[in-house]
Parts: sequence; C-alpha cells; structure tokens
Amino acid sequence: MSIHRFQLQGEFIELNVLLKLLALAPSGGGAKALIVEGAVTVDGVVESRIRRKLRAGNSVRVADQEIRVLATDDEPAPEESGSR
Repeated sequence: MSIHRFQLQGEFIELNVLLKLLALAPSGGGAKALIVEGAVTVDGVVESRIRRKLRAGNSVRVADQEIRVLATDDEPAPEESGSR
C-alpha cells in the first residue's frame, strides 16, 4: 500500500478535488465515479458524498492508496518530507 500525505492549504478540501489533485482519478468525473461506486473510504467508512469536506486528521483510501490529510502547520517527520 502507498501512503500519501496531503497538507491542507486552508480549513478543508473536498474529496473529489483531492482525488483529482493527487491523480488518483483521471478527472473530476472519474473522481465522482469512484466515490459513487463505493471505491473510496474516509476513516474506514465507505463515503458516498462527492464533495465531502476533508479536514486535518482524516484518512482517505482508494484501492491500495491511502492519503493522510495534515493541517496546514503540521510538519512531516524528516523521513517523510519527500512524500505527499
């Protein structure tokens, strides 16, 4: 499984935007399809809300990819600094 760390630039990011931004979906429509199909979980629960607001501390999973959402001021540990 690959783990990505995503640092917020504001208070939240919408789920479909995050999937598209990290290229886990080829487009906004692709992100919507993944979510509607039940292929995306947030904090271990299948998420069906396309524009679910993700905040620091949330964990998103799509297939073998996991994204950990970090607060704007969270600094990754030194060994993690190259990954997002």
